[in-house]
Amino acid sequence: MGNYSKALEFHDIALKTTEKNLPMNHPNLATPYNNMATVYFNMGDYSKAVEFYEKSHKILEISLPANHPNLASSYSNIGLIYEDMGNYAKTLEFYDKALEIGKKVLPQDHSSFALFYSNIGRLCYKMGDNSKALQLYEESHRILENSLPVNHPHLATSYNNMAGVYSNMGDYGKALELYNKSNRILEHSLSINHPILASSYNNIGLVYKNMGDCLKALEFYEKALEIAEKTLSPSHPNLTSSYNNIFAVYYSKGDYVKALEFCGKALKTREEALPQNYPNLATSYNNMAAIYCNMNDYWKALEFHEKALKIREKTLPPNHLDLSTSYNSIGLIYCKMSEYSKALDFYDKSLKTEEERLSLNHPDLAILYNNIGHVYNAIGDYSKALEFWGKAVKIEEKTLPLNHQKLTNSYNNIGQMYYSIGDISKALEFQEKALKINEETLPRNNYSLSTSYANIGGVYYKIGDYSKSLWFYNKALEIGEKTLSPNHPDLSNLYNHIGLVSYKMGEYSKALEFYDKSLQIREKAVPPNQSALATSYNNIGLAYYDMGVYPRALEFLEKAVKIDEQSLQPNHPDFVIPYDNIAAAYMNMGNYSKAFEFHDKVLKIREIFLPPDHPDVAASYYEIGVTYCEMGDNVEALSLLEKALGILQKSLPATYPLIKSIVDKINLVKTRL
Repeated sequence: MGNYSKALEFHDIALKTTEKNLPMNHPNLATPYNNMATVYFNMGDYSKAVEFYEKSHKILEISLPANHPNLASSYSNIGLIYEDMGNYAKTLEFYDKALEIGKKVLPQDHSSFALFYSNIGRLCYKMGDNSKALQLYEESHRILENSLPVNHPHLATSYNNMAGVYSNMGDYGKALELYNKSNRILEHSLSINHPILASSYNNIGLVYKNMGDCLKALEFYEKALEIAEKTLSPSHPNLTSSYNNIFAVYYSKGDYVKALEFCGKALKTREEALPQNYPNLATSYNNMAAIYCNMNDYWKALEFHEKALKIREKTLPPNHLDLSTSYNSIGLIYCKMSEYSKALDFYDKSLKTEEERLSLNHPDLAILYNNIGHVYNAIGDYSKALEFWGKAVKIEEKTLPLNHQKLTNSYNNIGQMYYSIGDISKALEFQEKALKINEETLPRNNYSLSTSYANIGGVYYKIGDYSKSLWFYNKALEIGEKTLSPNHPDLSNLYNHIGLVSYKMGEYSKALEFYDKSLQIREKAVPPNQSALATSYNNIGLAYYDMGVYPRALEFLEKAVKIDEQSLQPNHPDFVIPYDNIAAAYMNMGNYSKAFEFHDKVLKIREIFLPPDHPDVAASYYEIGVTYCEMGDNVEALSLLEKALGILQKSLPATYPLIKSIVDKINLVKTRL
């Protein structure tokens, strides 16, 4: 029932009684020491678990022959603890000792070898060596098939292990086939509400989730939860697996309210059932952080990641890989908050641990290299971004099938970087590589396909090929509407992109239709993404402006500026374009004094950040000059127009369109003097 403190109390009483009645190294003491170790292991107190397993082992070494099978079991137990501590080198040392004894005293196809191979296979799986893991799991399975009936539960476990490797390699079809074989055995040999069946349903659900079939995933996860709720107490830690799996489906669908509900249930169960610093609590805190991150509540996300880190720093050795995961997660939040130096500090901590503990081609290193690449891309250091993304691709191309899903993320990253520096042909090359993998490996309605179509739509938008851009965005939207919740932020972005393309094509009514769909989602977001709202208001304002509906244009443009004024310094350069748009709306409405007010704001900002002879400063003089002209102050108008002309004639050819406009306006003003 998971009441480890009570179990520890009883085992401790039994041990003390036995110690009083027997000599220090009596063989009968090995069992109570072993029992104490098992409880400490289940409580997550690995140092105490190792202490008691080693006491048990010491007795066995004294009382048994050097190659006794019980010593092999003892080595396996100690290896298991080091495995959970993330010390894989030490783990392998003990698993190999167990295997060595087995080879000396057991027949070649003895069933114990299945366990030895399975343990080492699991370790290889965790170290990222999928091919070695699969080889060992298959050898283990061969032994079990030869020694067990066809419906024995151990065969189900073996199918389950192999399925996990295939799933990790992205071969979801093979994974599903093996998980189903495992499940058929379990359904045949266990009661309908057996907890192991719940684990089986969870595994099948995970494959469907990875295949993008959220409905099938939920179906199996809910079957698992139904069993868990019937057979376990409300505070049993195993309930958290089902809650976490259902949270993950809602999370992937973008339904963060439902995700928060199930993640909160998992956290509450763990907090009630586990000691304060138990490692699994850190996992729940990280899950909560991930939800808040996607809800744009970065401070809340940081709070939960720091809780997780605190537990891991107390309970794990300083170079444990779970600590690296925490550093990486905190780095990601700082990157989202645009605190790039802090992000790089945490990524660097993570990198030091991973480069020390993992093989040079481990997939987790590729993930970290990708994250570091994102920071350098964000600060405009594209050569460093390409260096780290290139490292990630190199690892993935060596260790994964060439059509593995993880490669699409790296290709997308590199494609986006080339997009940022304007190398459109290279951007398309990498985005199309990603799309090709997605089309070959995913169901037609998987959301990753939608992302690929949207990325390519963005590239065609950049080069002004709006019809192609619209085609790709519509393909992305078709999938997005089928797979995402109605208020998912990614849907809002797709509506906004289609609005932008329609606007560029001069289809203002259609643009407004999609801008409005995007805005409705953004206004419902909790908490609201102010930057996204400002973008929506600005886009709608510009559409109304080009339709000549200036009062409505002004209403939305001013809403956008109000949001920006809450987060930016008063003379921030980002105000130039919105102030300019508002001034133009007032000009078209004949409200010249308000137009002057906003044109003057633009000029003041430009004078702060630009040299006095910059063409943009000249553009401001021209706009204010035209405003004075409309207000009937021809003397001021002429002075500013001549200032603008003088600046532009120094730096631009006489054929530049604005120079001609200024000359024409000067000639007009002179006729009025």
